[in-house]
Amino acid sequence: MVRWEREKVLKIKRELVKFKNDPNILPKNASKANIFCILENSLALSLAVFIPNIPANARWTEKGITVAGGNGSGNALNQLNGPYGLCVDDDQNIYIADTSNHRIVQWKAGAASGQVIAGGNGSGNGTEQLNTPFDVIIDKEMGTLIICDTMNRRVVRWSQANRTSGETIIENICCVGLMMDDRRFLYISDWNEHSVRQYSVGNTTGTVVAGGNGVGDRLKQLNTNMFIFVDQDNSIYISDYKNDRVVKWAKGTHEGIVVAGGHGKGDAPTQLSHPQGVFVDQLGTVYVVDYSNHRVMRWCKGASEGTMITGGLQLCAPRGISFDQHGNLYVADWGNNRVQRFSIQK
Repeated sequence: MVRWEREKVLKIKRELVKFKNDPNILPKNASKANIFCILENSLALSLAVFIPNIPANARWTEKGITVAGGNGSGNALNQLNGPYGLCVDDDQNIYIADTSNHRIVQWKAGAASGQVIAGGNGSGNGTEQLNTPFDVIIDKEMGTLIICDTMNRRVVRWSQANRTSGETIIENICCVGLMMDDRRFLYISDWNEHSVRQYSVGNTTGTVVAGGNGVGDRLKQLNTNMFIFVDQDNSIYISDYKNDRVVKWAKGTHEGIVVAGGHGKGDAPTQLSHPQGVFVDQLGTVYVVDYSNHRVMRWCKGASEGTMITGGLQLCAPRGISFDQHGNLYVADWGNNRVQRFSIQK
């Protein structure tokens, strides 16, 4: 979609759903095709992470290409040290939680090096510092980054225009994963409390919307939950790390359902071993980083087993996962201190 469409979507996303037949709120000179395109994509574009429409039979290149890092472990601008969570914007720029360098770096598409856009001033709890950040998302409407400043037990917001310091928006939470829905609710995965909390704008207390019933493997429990993903129906998908499964909590429910793994630790098609990054497309297909098996798995909606997208010698202890709007796959290859891109085959 062109820029004026994206900007219009962000302003009128809810009105389009309610008043989709009212031409007064639509962009001037928009063709019928453009109008339907806006309606189809309005919800996805308003999320912190764009949700691509990936065909059920899609395939990706067997070998990935390095699009960030890959020059050994270090803190130079062409290096990463323990990349964890990541996200990709509309222009295919990559934002990476460079965990052991205590910074967030942006790698523009095709660039040979990145630039520090948050932190990078040593490990600490000052407003200009981060301490082992695990995840990062883009707040498109506000032009900011929201960061899991994990070892500082806080969530911080950094302006993309002014990168010298951030502000704490939530304290006293061991944040390891986060996401924002179309209503601007923020969801935070707290691995100490084995729960996911939901926060409205300006709220610092939050409400438990998944887990929170003690550590365990029952459907109402989590065990060291990691990354999360929120789909277009506001269902929450959680990589339930020590339970070796991905669970889905539909909005308003009191327990989850297993949508990937859940058959004990292992490398069979029905199993996962310490799942990390998770992503869900418009068809409800679950993509999950199978950390200890060094692979990325795809579980179609309702499937009893998954299929491997990539793995083997391609990855070493991968962590985060993301897709761009074209369906290309990005993986934080933690053990190799790089981000790999696997292009979708059409």
